[in-house]
Amino acid sequence: MTIDGKCHLLFEQSGTFKREFIKLGYSAEDYDIQNNFGETDHVMDLFGEIDAAYEGGGSVFDKIGTDDLVIAFYPCIYFCATSQMSFSLGCVNYRCLSTDEAIEKILERDANRSEFYCRLIKLVAVCLRKGIRLIIENPWSEQTYLKANFLKAPDLVDNNRMLRGDYYKKPTAYWFWNCEPTYGESYQFDKTPKTIMSAKSSATAGVCSEERSLISSDYARNFICDFVIGKNQNGQVSLFDDEKESG
Repeated sequence: MTIDGKCHLLFEQSGTFKREFIKLGYSAEDYDIQNNFGETDHVMDLFGEIDAAYEGGGSVFDKIGTDDLVIAFYPCIYFCATSQMSFSLGCVNYRCLSTDEAIEKILERDANRSEFYCRLIKLVAVCLRKGIRLIIENPWSEQTYLKANFLKAPDLVDNNRMLRGDYYKKPTAYWFWNCEPTYGESYQFDKTPKTIMSAKSSATAGVCSEERSLISSDYARNFICDFVIGKNQNGQVSLFDDEKESG
């Protein structure tokens, strides 16, 4: 796709994708409620902004145009496979609780998941209304909640991120709204693998572990070039050569 405007990275505070977009010549900014890396350009309650926009009020989405691109690294804490396991009374986290206490924990988790899920749908609705191009990223493990409970199937599933220079295999899905992915082959299998189980978990409910959610800068660049802008890398045939010739 052609991006004549700005790239808005929602729920990203690491600056990884932002920096790679900037290196590629695009204007890009990060938005998140936290600024632990000193990279968040706009520290704000994105959930509140989504709610306001959905209800027709003023929000940050009023400043985003159809020439821009939004990529949302939406919090997966209540959608991922680990969260799905926590809906069972047999979950190891409940081993010291009574049955009633465990059920209360499950009901609380269900309410939290509903809150996160509803806002994800509202985010899509806002962008569809305004004609904003949106890409949503989320894990795609076997039991992820979004596999059977979302507005459509993902437009792209990257089953092994390590093939494009990441530290984790970590199958990941991407949903494209008001735009479509390009397809390239910027393969870079050069990292020592890390495992999700060895990464630190988050101490705060509803907040994804920073270590688990980090993406390598190589993967960010290769993803952008392969699936967003169709940029030729390392001798690849340009994804848009045929269009240029026919034009």
